[in-house]
Amino acid sequence: MRKFFYALSLLLCTMAATAQKKPLDHSVYDGWQSIGERSISNNGQFTAYTITPQEGDGTLVVQALDNSWKKEIPRGYAATITPDSRFLVFKLKPFFKDTREARIKKKTPNDMPKDTLGILEIGKDSIIKVPKIKSFKTPEKGTGQWLAYLLEKAPAAGSGAAKPDSLTRLSNLQRMADSLVRVADSLKLKLSEARTQGLSVLEPPKKETKPGAKPADPIEEGTELVLRNLYTGEEKKYALVSYYEFSKNGNALLLQTTRKNQDTLSQAALLWTALPAGTTDTIMRKFNLATSFSFDEEGAQLAFVAERDSIAKALVKFYKLYYYKPGLDSARLRVDRSTPGMPAGFTVSESGSPQFSKNGLKLFISLAPIRKPKDTTLVDFETARLDVWSYKDDYLQPQQLVTLSSDLRRSLLAVLNDPASGSVLPLSNDITENVALGDEGNADHVLLTSSKGYRAESQWQGFARQAAYIVSTKDGTRKLIRDKQRASYVLSPKARYVLWYDFATKHYWAAEVSTGAVKNITQKITTHLYDDEDDHPDDPYNFGAAGWLEDDAAVLIYDRYDIWQVDPTGVKAPINITNGYGKKNKLELRYWRTDREARFLKPDEQLYLEAFNRTTKYAGYFTKKLDVTGDPVQLTMGPYAYFQPFKAKNAEAYLIARMNIQQSDLYASTDLKSFTQLSQLNPQQKDYNWLNVELVKWKMFDGKEAEGMLFKPENFDPTKKYPVIFYFYEKNTDNLFSYRPPAPSASTVNIPYFVSNGYLVFDPNIYYKNGEPGESAYNSVVSAAKFLAKKPWVDSTKMAIQGQSWGGYQVAYLVTRTKLFAAAGAGAPVANMTSAYGGIRWGSGMNRQFQYERSQSRIGATLWQKPELYIRNSPLFKADKVTTPLLIMHNDNDGAVPWYQGIEYFTALKRLGKQAWLLQYNGEDHNLVERRNRKDLSVRLAQFFDHYLKGAPAPRWMTEGVPATEKGIEWGL
Repeated sequence: MRKFFYALSLLLCTMAATAQKKPLDHSVYDGWQSIGERSISNNGQFTAYTITPQEGDGTLVVQALDNSWKKEIPRGYAATITPDSRFLVFKLKPFFKDTREARIKKKTPNDMPKDTLGILEIGKDSIIKVPKIKSFKTPEKGTGQWLAYLLEKAPAAGSGAAKPDSLTRLSNLQRMADSLVRVADSLKLKLSEARTQGLSVLEPPKKETKPGAKPADPIEEGTELVLRNLYTGEEKKYALVSYYEFSKNGNALLLQTTRKNQDTLSQAALLWTALPAGTTDTIMRKFNLATSFSFDEEGAQLAFVAERDSIAKALVKFYKLYYYKPGLDSARLRVDRSTPGMPAGFTVSESGSPQFSKNGLKLFISLAPIRKPKDTTLVDFETARLDVWSYKDDYLQPQQLVTLSSDLRRSLLAVLNDPASGSVLPLSNDITENVALGDEGNADHVLLTSSKGYRAESQWQGFARQAAYIVSTKDGTRKLIRDKQRASYVLSPKARYVLWYDFATKHYWAAEVSTGAVKNITQKITTHLYDDEDDHPDDPYNFGAAGWLEDDAAVLIYDRYDIWQVDPTGVKAPINITNGYGKKNKLELRYWRTDREARFLKPDEQLYLEAFNRTTKYAGYFTKKLDVTGDPVQLTMGPYAYFQPFKAKNAEAYLIARMNIQQSDLYASTDLKSFTQLSQLNPQQKDYNWLNVELVKWKMFDGKEAEGMLFKPENFDPTKKYPVIFYFYEKNTDNLFSYRPPAPSASTVNIPYFVSNGYLVFDPNIYYKNGEPGESAYNSVVSAAKFLAKKPWVDSTKMAIQGQSWGGYQVAYLVTRTKLFAAAGAGAPVANMTSAYGGIRWGSGMNRQFQYERSQSRIGATLWQKPELYIRNSPLFKADKVTTPLLIMHNDNDGAVPWYQGIEYFTALKRLGKQAWLLQYNGEDHNLVERRNRKDLSVRLAQFFDHYLKGAPAPRWMTEGVPATEKGIEWGL
């Protein structure tokens, strides 16, 4: 009996504690934390990561993976652990409040608070701090002893002195004025005496200037750079540095310096500092611009682009390629327009970076067309401004304008088969062709792909077919591999094969480079290598390839669940290396490349596999040895989501972010079986009424089973009746165990906020039938609503729907088909498919036709082939059937769905006298970017649904609106 009363009292205490928890409110968002940057030391003993609030000062944490040592560094970020695992180098942000205050005062960029450099020897406590730095760099590899950092511009002399008070300043000014009066009187007297005596008055000497010479235009001067030896603490300083770069192994440091504005004799220079010796050589002087610096793998050669001849305002500038290696007295001119092999009308590209082959024997460079300069004699206000659209264009004008900057940087790829001397060999004929190097540039051929002749069809297909060629780096000859193919061609790591997936045959094909033989290499695999559950009106995508075995001996290819080892010659039968284990257990098994630098797998490689159970939504890790037959071995599986795992380079140590609905934290492991928690984010969460989630299944109207996620509050009481918001997009249940933080809304309801405040939220999967996207949403969502409405804890009169973009379209459609919902919210909805079909996605400039014919909108035909489908699926044509109060958000800078779609729907509903509101955030995109607008939307969404589902008073913006005359004065909240 005593045990019974103890258990009862414990239960009552737990219930009381839960009941006392606060609901989330809009004030909690800023302080809610997440893991930002993260890294693991090469020796596997330490990690560095940032804990970042949504707004405010973050914290950099460095700690031992066994939790034996830990240091928190307020405002730290951009941390780098040196290759030897000894030091942590990072930046310290200014205090958030100081930066905010400076923005309020509209301080200039130079007067804004600046970053501080931090240097920590890991395992110790003291931090070396250097104020006012622009940037720092450490070598990617090497000993780990070198650090270079660039300082901000030094303040003007005297600017840091303490300012006198007002009385002192007035007194000083008075003394200065009195002194100037006395000086003036004395000069007048001397001038009068000189004239009386007939003496000539002295004048200041004039500066001699050369005929036609002009003073140089002022430039942005470089600042001081410090090279620090982290082992000894010794530092070497360099003045006027504007750019710097270490070689990969840290055996060289390149510096670019500027001239000094006040010193007409100073010149810009490029300096090469050899390490560890510390000797510095000047490799170039007298240039206007030097850029696109590239070391070879060993740090023994350097290539770069420079312009030395033109004046600053020249309309056309000709860049040249320069080459340097230690032992030369200076950088040598390597390529200009007169170099043998240079194609007519081309010059060295300013924007294309040179690239050495891995072995350093070849140098690949970019050649840009010489473009016609603008005629500066034309007067702007007398010349026409327009875009000319032509039916012969490959791409529509809006797309051309979006890609204009990158198009102007397009170039031909060429090779120098001797980096130090010899002719130029172009590898492509057209600047629109794409070239991929073979074997990191070591191979004697490259892969070239071209969509020329097929680009226009991307307007309605969403892709352009391509041709693939092998091009020799010895003589530039090309050999056609495949033409008119929808494919992404790739070279094998050693460049022996070209691999692609053929959408028509739904198989992988390989071409042997040496013989030209082309074979279907997966025809003996009986399982589908493509997504046979895809519900778009298009050929389904393949699941992809995991990687290659050493020496291109085999390629690993995925089906839905398992991994196949496939012979690229097509001779050997494919081997299911996971033994069908994935399919038998509904586990999607995918290779996790623990070594991010590895280009291939060894025949006896121990594979680490990420696993996802499609039935339970559990996730985990398995291992499988390539040369051993049998099932993969489970390491861990559970009700979690894992993401962004890291393995230490030189140790069996892992850094993993793991989450579920209750928490999202960072963990360490040495075996992927047991995990040590490193972070403890958001301790304040325990004070709030949080949420739980469960996977729900029901039968849709068509008799098929469906899945969805039901979110309930922590204090859920089955004896109460709850309002429900249905949020949906397409299929989200694979994210069952994802952590969802409270955050201001970019477009959709924040699930934790609404659940904490007494709502249930249900996210149903949508199952589509081509040609009927609207009715597909009805079949999924309304069937789910009627299923839940039967639950005793659901208030069936207080149900609402909300979605954004494609979800917004579905909301807009559903309110024309049912009166089931008490309120609805549609963000960026397509209302009229007939007008949206020919519209533009302004973010990319692409036409929207492909979206309806082959992609998300799922019509599967042109407007003129099946106009009835476009009309039947368009909410606008049934606007008179709407009875549900509807809140629309559509912004005037939407780059995905044309803004006029929201306007078309709103104006129709307004004319019909329907309850409708349109929120238009000025200058905002498809989803809100600015945090102030996100916070505003969050409040309005809560007010809207609270009014219709909880009976709360309607705010002024709903009852009266906010007239333009009050914009910026009243917000109607």
